[in-house]
Amino acid sequence: MSLTPESPTTKVRLCVNIDHVATIRQARKTHEPDPVEAALAAEAGGADGITVHLREDRRHIQDADLPRLKDAVRTRLNLEMAATDEMVQIALALKPHMAMFVPENRLEITTEGGLDIAAQASHIRDCVCALTDAGIPVSAFIDADERQIEAAASAGFAFCEIHTGPYAHAAHTLAATSKTFATIEGVSRELERVNQAAARIQQFEMRANAGHALHYRNVRSIAAIQGLQELHIGHAIVSRAVFVGLREAVAQMKWAMTETV
Repeated sequence: MSLTPESPTTKVRLCVNIDHVATIRQARKTHEPDPVEAALAAEAGGADGITVHLREDRRHIQDADLPRLKDAVRTRLNLEMAATDEMVQIALALKPHMAMFVPENRLEITTEGGLDIAAQASHIRDCVCALTDAGIPVSAFIDADERQIEAAASAGFAFCEIHTGPYAHAAHTLAATSKTFATIEGVSRELERVNQAAARIQQFEMRANAGHALHYRNVRSIAAIQGLQELHIGHAIVSRAVFVGLREAVAQMKWAMTETV
């Protein structure tokens, strides 16, 4: 896939998650590659925002990275985090452009599902209120589930990011096997769930984002969903950057959001 100067842009913004650049750095506990340099390269490639996840176990992004990123990023800095008192205090000090609450499990390789807001409504509401009162918009990473959308609205979230993992996994199964009716139907069903969730989020006067497991071959259908504001994508972009560089990998993802690849 080649990128030309005439490449179209999409109305949906692309926020690039650079966590895995820090993962490479932490494998050697050294100083490179630097997430700040990655953020600048991603912006040069057309990223509309930079996303980082400060995990409780600090497996990739470190506390010291955050103020450096806040100073360097010229687009928007989005901070993913668990809904804990520690992380709320870090966000209040940093003042990112947006904070997103995600579930965390120390043993997981990556985020495995959406945040169960309904099960911890009071605590989540307090965390959202603390950040909102400080002028920080807050997003919830949730499954495409009516109960969680309603709970997010009640908790005061400004955004919901729809977990696109089930759609992405269905699309991967379709690509890896023969195109049977069942696999085609599975992709269509998961895509429609995301579509309906985006519409429902907007009905509650929240803004809809999407992300998780999106890559160059499955992103276009998600980017075309009416009303989506942002896509948050990391692993696929960093993976391609190994071969083409981060700036080009981001530019190619922007292209893939509007073109069939």
